[in-house]
Amino acid sequence: MAIFHCRFFFSSLFIFCKIVNVYSSGPVYTPPDVERLTDRFNQVSVNKSCDVFFGGSNIHVTNNGTNADLSLDKSSGSGLVSKNKYYYGFFNAALKLPAGFTSGVVVAYYLSNADVFPHNHDEIDIELLGHEKRREWVLQTNIYGNGSVSTGREEKFYLWFDPTQAFHNYSILWNNHHIVFLVDNIPVREVVHSNAIASVYPSKAMSVYATIWDGSEWATRGGKYPVNYNFAPFIVSMRGIQMEGCVVNQKGITATSCLRGTPSSLDPVDGEQFAKLSSQEITGLDWARRKHMFYSYCQDKSRYKVLPRECNSTELINRNVFRDFIAMRDF
Repeated sequence: MAIFHCRFFFSSLFIFCKIVNVYSSGPVYTPPDVERLTDRFNQVSVNKSCDVFFGGSNIHVTNNGTNADLSLDKSSGSGLVSKNKYYYGFFNAALKLPAGFTSGVVVAYYLSNADVFPHNHDEIDIELLGHEKRREWVLQTNIYGNGSVSTGREEKFYLWFDPTQAFHNYSILWNNHHIVFLVDNIPVREVVHSNAIASVYPSKAMSVYATIWDGSEWATRGGKYPVNYNFAPFIVSMRGIQMEGCVVNQKGITATSCLRGTPSSLDPVDGEQFAKLSSQEITGLDWARRKHMFYSYCQDKSRYKVLPRECNSTELINRNVFRDFIAMRDF
């Protein structure tokens, strides 16, 4: 009888711990099968495609120039910037994030032209925000167009995997038709180039950036938990870089094919197959937003007394992107 009680106790304890673990990290869902967009584009090496943006001493290029480790310590963060500027394209990096206590740490993979247009710049952001407990990271996406920085268009997601244990793909597809944010080829957000958002839709050539930096003032629970440098250095590893699209030459002139506004199979990124999501991708998008999105600016009526115009657009409502919306949380 004692043996039975002992086994029952430890079995119950194991089940309890599993429940607590799932609860603390959020439920784990299996992603749907989608086509691998990353398989359509060639990879490029770090040393041939990027220059140092800042923090050169904290950047270590490895594997014959194909990979890079970017680190943040008390002296500096670090970052890379693409050698080319792109009018549109597909951009991907496989990242392995720092483990442990990472509050206040921001890893960003994004497009921007703030260096050329400081007062009316465009930006498309993937930001990964560190956490003060449970080794959780949060994915934040955002866009700015024509200097519309006063209106944040953030959406936040919990990831369905541990991003510190292996490399995962973080991608941006940007063309004249839509902007799509993807994680491991699963679309998590689509911004359709509609009349409602046309005035702030990114429309000028941009560079591609990969950075790690101190976001103590805002990144983790609104700045409640700053970076703790007792756990430094914080290192993000990067590989599998893909940057393909319309390259702008040194005179700022784009090729004729880059200016097409209608779908064409002749364009590698602005063609028919990239003008809208496939049925598989729509299923993936719906899954990601149902299961993992926990904040959207279009649902934040305490922040915006009058929601941005695109939040009430027919295109947005018809795509059901806020169906079964998860309650917003203070993060």
